[in-house]
Amino acid sequence: MPERAMKRREFLARSAAVLAGTFLGVNGLASAFASDMKGRSASSPSARIALIIDDIGFSIPRARQFLDLDVPITFSILPRLHHSHELADEIHRQGHEIMLHQPMEPYDRFLNPGPGALFVGDDEAKIARIMTENLSELPHAYGVNNHMGSRFTACQRETSDALGVLRGSGLFFVDSLTSGRSVVGETARRLKVPAASRHLFLDHYLGEEPTLFALDRLRICALKRGSAIGIGHPFPETARAIGRFARALRESEISLVYVSSLIPGTEV
Repeated sequence: MPERAMKRREFLARSAAVLAGTFLGVNGLASAFASDMKGRSASSPSARIALIIDDIGFSIPRARQFLDLDVPITFSILPRLHHSHELADEIHRQGHEIMLHQPMEPYDRFLNPGPGALFVGDDEAKIARIMTENLSELPHAYGVNNHMGSRFTACQRETSDALGVLRGSGLFFVDSLTSGRSVVGETARRLKVPAASRHLFLDHYLGEEPTLFALDRLRICALKRGSAIGIGHPFPETARAIGRFARALRESEISLVYVSSLIPGTEV
């Protein structure tokens, strides 16, 4: 069979599996997950998935709907918002991992990245001051990822200055990959800053079923690579989809973990 036809058949089979889970509920979804594990050695390491929820700080109820799921989730908190500090404390008390969701300049000049943002043209001292102030609000943060930042993360000098703040701090950086031109990966390697990149946005298409489909794509990615990172946002539909996904995973050999455990060189 030609390679393209084989890939198409594989895609259709996986699509059918996740749709079956949608119609049949958690048990059907779990069965679809389990079918992918057949033939794998019982001694092979489990695949791991890390889920990051961005944009925390605007709403307490929206953050709590993810806390109520009682599964490992890394919460990325925007700085200088009304609920940022309160939510950081609550999430930390409940034993979850938090990160700074550092606002950075996007290509779209009409988009406001919010308070505490970094912009192209900021000098090294200003970048260090802003990031240090933002991190001081979140003393329990394990790392940082970018909010917006498509323009900023494509600029070598500014990205180097921002990652330089983290060098030797024990903090890691997760590139949200808002730009295909991002230089975060190569810069982090050069500066020896622990780093990783997200594999999928979970709710690019808003809705419980599209998010569940994206989660299944993340699962397949994790099975192929050994691990995968997905980023979602504090929507009720996203929380419900993650709840269904997590229940189905109980019947599989895949585990949900905090993102720090997927970043080499990170001491947590």
